Order: sequence, then structure tokens, then C-alpha cells
Amino acid sequence: MNNQLLIVEDDEVFASALSSSMEKKGFSAIIAHDIESARQAAREFSPNFAIVDLKLGSESGLEVIPFLKQLNNKSKIVVLTGYASIATAVEAIKLGAIHYLTKPVSSREIFQAFFRDKGQSDQTLATNPLSLKRLEWEHIQKVLIENNGNLSAAARALGMHRRSLQRKLSKYPVKN
Repeated sequence: MNNQLLIVEDDEVFASALSSSMEKKGFSAIIAHDIESARQAAREFSPNFAIVDLKLGSESGLEVIPFLKQLNNKSKIVVLTGYASIATAVEAIKLGAIHYLTKPVSSREIFQAFFRDKGQSDQTLATNPLSLKRLEWEHIQKVLIENNGNLSAAARALGMHRRSLQRKLSKYPVKN
């Protein structure tokens, strides 16, 4: 079995630690820190597996997914993020990712995600509705996706100043 793994992560220390851990699990890993180097590495390396960080500096890791699927439709892609939202989770899956995991996450959880082909119907359901701040975060993410990540267009659609939107986005997403 081909265990070629592409890790697309802008945090160099985390990427290196993840690479070492996944190599101990039998993968041959290569690291890319941005979209362009990920595309180049994928062309040369032909990975069957990929771990893609959602936020790559000012770029969206979602842009990498269609490229990887075009190169190898059977590749298994797991998206990692510290900026989780319903909108980006849905888009990642629509684009071809098999799982969307929130950081912090262990290499064991990522490994299991690669080989878990079915959903888990026994997932614990939330008992409380989302907070107003979390709903705002989700709505902003949805509008950003609708505007292809264009911050100025999203700000116009939201009826707010671009800098105000940037300030909201610079904060980590709020918890429920």
C-alpha cells in the first residue's frame, strides 16, 4: 500500500513533529508550508494521504483540496483547524476531504480518521444552542466562503468596515 503523506501546515514546528509521528505510523511524509509549495510537492510526490491546515497564513487550505483530488481522486484528505466553523467544515467535505478535525489533535486521531470510512451515528449531540458570538462567527465564515475569501467583498456583504471584519477574524473563534 502506498502511504505517501503530504502535510500542508504553516507552523513549521508542528509540521515537523506531525511528520515524525506519522512516519512512526508507517507513512512517508513530505511537508509544505503554503499552497504553492503544496501543489509542487503533490505533483512530485503523488500522495495518497494529506493533512491540510485550514489557515495557511493569509491563505485558505481549502484551495489545496480540489488540486489534490484532481491529481488522485482516491486520496484521503484530513483538514485540521484551530478556526473551526460549520461553513468551513461543510466546504471541506464538499471539496473532497474525508474528515475535519479541530486542533489540538493527536497523530493517533489523524491516523484513525484516515481509516475510518463511515460516520459515527453515536456522536454526542450538543445540549445548548450556539451562543450569539458563536453564531456571529459562523455567519461571518459563511459570508467569507460565499465571497471566495475576499475580505473586502465579505465586509460589504455584511455591511461593515473591512478593518472591523479583520479585527473580528483575528480573534480565535469563540466557543459555544
